[in-house]
Amino acid sequence: MKIKFWGTRGSVPVPGKDTLIYGGNTTCVEVTLESGTKVILDAGTGIRALGERLLTDTEKPEVYLLMTHIHWDHVLGFPFFRPIYEPGTKIFVDGFPTCMQGLRYTFNEKPGKGLFPVGFDELKAEIRYLDKLNRGSLQIDNVLIDSIPLQHPQGAFGFRFREEKKTFVFLTDNELTRETWANRHPEDFAGFCKEADVLVHDAQYFPEEKEKYKGWGHSTYVDALSLALQANVKQLILFHHDPSRKDSDVAFSRSQCEDLARKNNSNILIKAAKEGSELSLY
Repeated sequence: MKIKFWGTRGSVPVPGKDTLIYGGNTTCVEVTLESGTKVILDAGTGIRALGERLLTDTEKPEVYLLMTHIHWDHVLGFPFFRPIYEPGTKIFVDGFPTCMQGLRYTFNEKPGKGLFPVGFDELKAEIRYLDKLNRGSLQIDNVLIDSIPLQHPQGAFGFRFREEKKTFVFLTDNELTRETWANRHPEDFAGFCKEADVLVHDAQYFPEEKEKYKGWGHSTYVDALSLALQANVKQLILFHHDPSRKDSDVAFSRSQCEDLARKNNSNILIKAAKEGSELSLY
């Protein structure tokens, strides 16, 4: 697997001089399987640039789009994903049960209502809903993908990719807390992430903000590290950076995690997700 970050930000895009290192686009991650098949995680504003790249590689892209949930920052880029306007494009959608509803809502029901000038039914691409992950696993080539419900208002899914002996877990928009409302405790997520090679986890808040934003469906970087240590993952990537965070703030979160890991005698590798960065699992 190869993983590339096209959007790392949470809540709202914040391009500008203070987000040049870690990026200002909202959630979008590209996973390229060993077979070459492309799997896209979420359709935040980062998907626009990804779409341009796909069309330079082929006139008729064929991709999977897995949606964690349908909050605005995770669907905002879909109308600007240029492959959806190209005949011959095939998009296989799966993920959270309302994912198709959310993608449709970014367009008007009918053109001319003032939200977007093109209707969903006018798109040229073939967009097919698979409805697998709500009921079990999704097999793509030689990769098995599983989902887990997350602690997030209105619900969300996290995903685990297993390709041969490598495991990649993506848990954004997830509040790690014992005061659960989705019946998911930290140990449930630790089991899902156990010994993963890479865990990408929501780390939107600082520890001192935890009480203020309780119930908003996001975690602190300390909670994300605690999960990673409990699950014995090899690499933690902090994700879904708060829109108020400057590059220096995100770097501070990472350095604080590194210090905490050393105090716990752990050699876990810790990074903060950077827009445009890539990593390979082979």
